[in-house]
Amino acid sequence: MPVAPRAAATVMLVRDSGTGVEVFLMERSMTGVFGGLHVFPGGKVDDVDHAKAWEGHGSGLGDAEASQVLGVAAGGLGYWVACIRECFEEAGVLLATWPDGRLVELRDPEVRARFDGWRERVNGRETGAFEAMCEEEDLRLATDGLAYVAHWITPVDQPARFNTRFFVARAPAAQEALHDGHEAVHSLWIAPREALERFGRGELNLISPTVKNLESIADFTHTETLLAAKRAIDPSTIPTILPRFDPSQGDSAEVLE
Repeated sequence: MPVAPRAAATVMLVRDSGTGVEVFLMERSMTGVFGGLHVFPGGKVDDVDHAKAWEGHGSGLGDAEASQVLGVAAGGLGYWVACIRECFEEAGVLLATWPDGRLVELRDPEVRARFDGWRERVNGRETGAFEAMCEEEDLRLATDGLAYVAHWITPVDQPARFNTRFFVARAPAAQEALHDGHEAVHSLWIAPREALERFGRGELNLISPTVKNLESIADFTHTETLLAAKRAIDPSTIPTILPRFDPSQGDSAEVLE
């Protein structure tokens, strides 16, 4: 019997550069399901991500609306929460605001040190650390800054499967993205088109969901136009993509359906 896919969320962090849009990629350590791959920040949706309390720590997006966007009966908001939590855990980027609506800035050394401490606690799998940070720092998750763009499910014949929702968000200017050194061992900002070219030369290890999502943002020159275009998409038109493996093309060749 096929393994039931676990809910997961991932985010393409983008920023403007002198030559166009760049996206943040991380190289996974050789341990784990995605060992050695270059991926976007993201991971599994945990039970705590579905807590009712998150509706009071977001920027207005409730579970009913989030679930409608994703086409699920309930629990949709958990994908946004997991996306923001995993982004902070893996990339050190916190998509959140203070109560007055200002994006969290980490330029001040004391503030940066404080949030580095929170990140260590979250990375250390301390129970309730992310929720405690939001409570003690009086944060609001910037759920309105995430645009839902894609839905992929791992092929049915794989031992580990994920039901993954992809989002895109602008990286806060006053924060620095950096891999955690554990789950991810290297990271870089790169133009999507360059990433695809390096993949074609065998210099980056990518799988189909990453390739296709990079292709979907490769032609944009500014994050503002990119985000506007993605937010304008009717979420009901976003297909669920379930690739399969074609043995005749090698063990890892995916065919999209």
